[in-house]
Amino acid sequence: MRSPVRLVDIQPLRESSAFRRLWLGNTLSGLGGQLTLVAVLFQTWTLTESTVAVGAIGLAQAVPMVVFGLLGGTLADSVDRRRLVLATTIGQVAVTALLAAQALADAGSLPLLLGLVGLQATCAGLGGPARRTFPVRLLPEQLVSAGLALNHLSIQVSMLIGPALAGVVVGIWGVGACYVLDGLTFVGALYAVLRLPSMRPLGDTDRPGLRAIWSGWQLLASRPVLRGTLLVDLLATVLAMPVALFPAINDERFGGDPETLGLFLSAIALGGIVAGAGSGRATRSPRPGVIMLAAASVWGVGIAGFGLSHQLWLALGCLAVAGAADVLSVISRGTIVQLATPDAYRGRISAVEHIIGVSGPDVGNFRGGLVAGVTSASFALVSGGVLCVAGIGAVAATNTALRRFTTHTRDREPVAAID
Repeated sequence: MRSPVRLVDIQPLRESSAFRRLWLGNTLSGLGGQLTLVAVLFQTWTLTESTVAVGAIGLAQAVPMVVFGLLGGTLADSVDRRRLVLATTIGQVAVTALLAAQALADAGSLPLLLGLVGLQATCAGLGGPARRTFPVRLLPEQLVSAGLALNHLSIQVSMLIGPALAGVVVGIWGVGACYVLDGLTFVGALYAVLRLPSMRPLGDTDRPGLRAIWSGWQLLASRPVLRGTLLVDLLATVLAMPVALFPAINDERFGGDPETLGLFLSAIALGGIVAGAGSGRATRSPRPGVIMLAAASVWGVGIAGFGLSHQLWLALGCLAVAGAADVLSVISRGTIVQLATPDAYRGRISAVEHIIGVSGPDVGNFRGGLVAGVTSASFALVSGGVLCVAGIGAVAATNTALRRFTTHTRDREPVAAID
């Protein structure tokens, strides 16, 4: 029996043991990733006390994510996706070990820190597109949206627990301990990928290279639904990403304690968990385009509200609302992208989604840091939120195909479930 309509649908965990292992492994490694995120933010701010420098973390991640994400997309459409993800995950473990070494050695070098962050983004860019195709290959088509919802619920749980835990770990043992713990959490993810079946692309595939990348962009350009879906995400992430401004807001309004910095990220996660736990109605809706447009707009409103908040409870409340909206938007976007794209192209289209979804926030953090450096952190947050809502409103008004997209009338290939 499937879960009640308003609750998260856990049927994917029952249907596929491979998906269940992958979900558990990703949940554990996601928790470790949040420890590293807070550690990098805190280490950079301690070294520089500069919003521009904190924003540069985003740039160090975004550039390799774009370059190697495109390459990872073509590889995902021509090789065994399981082997590709396994190799890149091992690479991430190695980089995390180097992050721990530089912190424990007290290197105190911002270029070294940013270089390692960029190297980790390179591994994530190469493996991310292939990883995004796993749910649609492991689950029956009617459970794909529910599987994506579970994945994002896992992310939000990690975001809730991880930053708060990181604040405590940094306060007691320092940032090096966060990196060490992150490396240990990769064990579960590696085991889950090792147990997956072969994941070679279905149908006729292209050889990796510029021609394959161009072929993917041609498919994207020919489908307004896909174009509009990715544009909405780009607007939300580039214009209204608040993370780089958290240290400055924390210093200006709330005393600068690392525990409070962790609470900002945890508040977003708490909202996401609430939305994810009640995502049953959204994942069963035949109109993911409408849900995505509405949710992305609420994200922008929540970020602007955070920029105006001087009471901690109100600031955390605005971030929680934004986090809830973000989860619904991401679930809907992932559903559209995966179910509207033929499997032979899923790696390349997923690469574009992955680049926007991961490097978009990095570019947005860099933008926020620059704007705050010229004006203030509050102005950067409020102006970004307002521009986000305006941009999404324009997409909603002009992209009829996205507004009317339903999961019952998509043009795609049938997909066989794998256990």
